Amino acid sequence: MHNDRLSLDSVARHVDAKAEDYCALSDRIWATPELAFEEHRSVAEQIAMLEREGFRITPNVGSMATAFVAEWGSDGPVVGILGEFDALPDLAQVSGLAEHKPTVRGAPGHGCGHNLLGAGSALAAVALKDALEAEGIAGRVRYYGCPAEESGSGKTFMARAGLFDDLDAAFCWHPSVVNEVQTTSSLACIQAYFRFRGRAAHAAAAPHVGRSALDAVELMNVGVNYMREHMPSDARVHYAITNTGGDAPNVVQAYAESLYLVRSPHLPDAERLFERVKKIAEGAALMTETSVSVQITDATSNVVPNKALQEAMYENMRRLGPPEFDKTDFAFAEKLQKSALTEEEILASVKPHDMSLKTKVLHDGVLAMPTREEVMMGTTDVGDVSWIVPTVQCHTACFAIGTPFHTWQLVTQGNLPAAHKGMVLAAKAMAATAADCLRNPDLVVRAKAELRERTGGRAYRCPIPDEVTPDDLRAKAA
Repeated sequence: MHNDRLSLDSVARHVDAKAEDYCALSDRIWATPELAFEEHRSVAEQIAMLEREGFRITPNVGSMATAFVAEWGSDGPVVGILGEFDALPDLAQVSGLAEHKPTVRGAPGHGCGHNLLGAGSALAAVALKDALEAEGIAGRVRYYGCPAEESGSGKTFMARAGLFDDLDAAFCWHPSVVNEVQTTSSLACIQAYFRFRGRAAHAAAAPHVGRSALDAVELMNVGVNYMREHMPSDARVHYAITNTGGDAPNVVQAYAESLYLVRSPHLPDAERLFERVKKIAEGAALMTETSVSVQITDATSNVVPNKALQEAMYENMRRLGPPEFDKTDFAFAEKLQKSALTEEEILASVKPHDMSLKTKVLHDGVLAMPTREEVMMGTTDVGDVSWIVPTVQCHTACFAIGTPFHTWQLVTQGNLPAAHKGMVLAAKAMAATAADCLRNPDLVVRAKAELRERTGGRAYRCPIPDEVTPDDLRAKAA
């Protein structure tokens, strides 16, 4: 049975009614940026608002102190809206400046717009609840407070704990430089420390009795560099040397470690590539007579797109139209482009979308659905949710075209009116598409059938080993 009382216009009005409160929430989270697994103030702010809206709160889910679920309703289909709220290190920045000026040097900042992401998703959940309540329509609405997306894969742990198993559909968004429905897949990833242990010695008096762990780290890097010629071109291997064994050159380093991130469009391929990286590490240990231990600390699955939900969300975004930017919004975006962004950054920003956008400062349209599915050269733990339940995401224009993510140029825009307008559009698109699922059961049936077809009926398998706990990742983040 279809129910047309949950119209797009009705849902949008409910979003507008609460938009000011949730833009203020976004700004408070922007002003108190917190790193992975440390988002205590951000969580407290969200829980306080959602409790006032009548949501039941389940804290500390998935063995994470900053993960929670807020639910309203007790009958009918279950829709989930995903929020994030973690920041990035060393990105503190004064708002509204077109030049780099940290608020506190070395402090974190919201360089990926997760202050907007969490507040916008919470706004969508509250607006949908208000619409259901006003019409007396059955349905359960959940907001998932998901920590540590940047470093820790909070959703992956939540998926492992079964928190998404009874959902009928899931919705998410991400602040961006364009307005679009995301149709791409993503890269699956595995991240791990490689820790080498050798034997210390005086580097001049008795170097022959030492076994250098730092040599092993360097040899591993050389080996992986040679491997890059012989791996799939759409895979990626990145590394950072996280411990060189000390600053004294006259000591043979007894301990050294590196952190590797292996990515590929499909999880089994990432796992096979990771096994090759492990063999190179073992070879480096053998050459240097050291030992090596491997600790996986992070892993995510690739996103499984869902065309049925994408088409429904696109229709809503098409009807809603782009954010209504004003002269002030355009003026600041133009100023930032001229003084703080390069032509190369602008071209890189629009190349995956539409090259004609290179002459614009803000995106004032909605991109058409592409005819081909591509792979996004990035990673998100939304992928793990998408293996369990039909999932759809949108992007909305919150920042000047050309703005690189994970930079001060993004942070400076994160609490401006243009960002708020993009956030409100995303809330409307998510809430309206969730409403479509509640009033049109056939949409959910088609979305679930598509998920089964795309996964071949394979059950979700968490890519993080059972022995790895959120505590291991908290230690890493600290």
